[in-house]
Amino acid sequence: MISIKSEREIELMRHAGHINYLTHEEIKKYLKPGVKTEELDKIAHDFILKNDCTPSCLGYEGFPKSICVSINDEVVHGIPGKRKIKNGDIVSIDFCVRYKGYESDSARTYIVGDVPRDIKNLVENTREALNIGLSKVKSGVKIGDISHAIEEFAHSKGLGVVEDLVGHGIGTNMHEEPDVPNFGEANTGVTLKSGMTIAIEPMLTLGGKEVCLTDQDDWVIVTMDESPSAHFEHTVVVTENGYEILTGE
Repeated sequence: MISIKSEREIELMRHAGHINYLTHEEIKKYLKPGVKTEELDKIAHDFILKNDCTPSCLGYEGFPKSICVSINDEVVHGIPGKRKIKNGDIVSIDFCVRYKGYESDSARTYIVGDVPRDIKNLVENTREALNIGLSKVKSGVKIGDISHAIEEFAHSKGLGVVEDLVGHGIGTNMHEEPDVPNFGEANTGVTLKSGMTIAIEPMLTLGGKEVCLTDQDDWVIVTMDESPSAHFEHTVVVTENGYEILTGE
């Protein structure tokens, strides 16, 4: 069931989203060659707790860490550990912050050091795909309008659109109805209403759309053709005339 949030609920999600934003900003300070991904996880975990929130990825369906750190061809759900980030990596960081029972979800992809122009374009265009999807959001719009806009832009830039993973509703649970795909036909799907809260998250690749689980665990999802992938995400609330980003400043 799709829920419409009250002003009180939106305010709680706004606070969760603000701490999510600040946590990304804190992680960014330490993101450089040589840092272990588990060090980034501890920084985020401690920062979220210090701000009276909960790192809700930790323990979610058995996930063992507080943030996801996905590198290069890893699309989502990279598990922090002993691995060190290297010059030339692109690093996607995705996590949820919970405050008084309400969630926020946000992802960013960072370029570490020097990368080729095509990888820079991938990251820049994935960020722009999120902005283009957001630009369609307002009460009365169909979710398919968001999906189609993201897909059309991605394909215009020669990028693959991951179809097995989608955006989603969010609120008291990390994942709620409705799904928000990054592909599809305009003027189809659920109609947005003021007070709905959704997470929009394009996941694009330099290659194809096919993804799979890695052999070593049941979490990390990679591109089947080993092409680099980027991921950006915001949690937003739908308004009569547009939207408010809850995971921004």
